[in-house]
Amino acid sequence: MAERSHVLYASEPALDVAEFRRVLIESGLGETRPIDDEARLKTMLSGASLVLTARLDIEGKPLIGVIRAITDFSWVCYISELAVSGSAQGLGIGKGLLNEARRQLGPSVAISLLSVPDAVGFYERIGMKRMPDAFWFNRKR
Repeated sequence: MAERSHVLYASEPALDVAEFRRVLIESGLGETRPIDDEARLKTMLSGASLVLTARLDIEGKPLIGVIRAITDFSWVCYISELAVSGSAQGLGIGKGLLNEARRQLGPSVAISLLSVPDAVGFYERIGMKRMPDAFWFNRKR
């Protein structure tokens, strides 16, 4: 599907929560995100300082990927989600989204993220450095 269509990458701060939810589910991240809590998903989107999307350049411009991130646009950017619909995985969409993030942020901004176990190989293949020290206070709900 995506291999025959041009992919449009863009900043989309007002992303529709239903589209965001759909891509989270289709990507496999639905198991680790509050997909049944629309208010929380809305807050997640509105609290992000950077929302990037990947859409197919066909009628309806379907969403196939999204990055949601927190950044100061000066020193560091933390990517909270990098989600690509299952049907578009393996086609370079995730790498394209990260390249767009790097383009928009510029070379002086570092990018960090926490990977789900199934995606570790992807991040290593695209040249991200694995960092041994990460710390976490778990959420209560």
